[in-house]
Amino acid sequence: MSLYFFRVSRGRYSGLSDQPYECENRQAAWAEMTAVCSNLVGGISRSLEQGAEWQMELLDEAKTPVFRIRLVAESLG
Repeated sequence: MSLYFFRVSRGRYSGLSDQPYECENRQAAWAEMTAVCSNLVGGISRSLEQGAEWQMELLDEAKTPVFRIRLVAESLG
């Protein structure tokens, strides 16, 4: 089992989870990340301003990013 940490960033704010998540492998870590992200995205997107970005990263035990999910609000006109 490997340990993973979540880091969430929004603008200048960035927070790293204090408690690690234990996952059997990378596939299980990805499944955990997408499950957590799906619980947050609805609330995040409702308050996201134009030009803003929100992201969640899953870090390994050495705090190196393994996966990243980004939500970007762009104005195209």
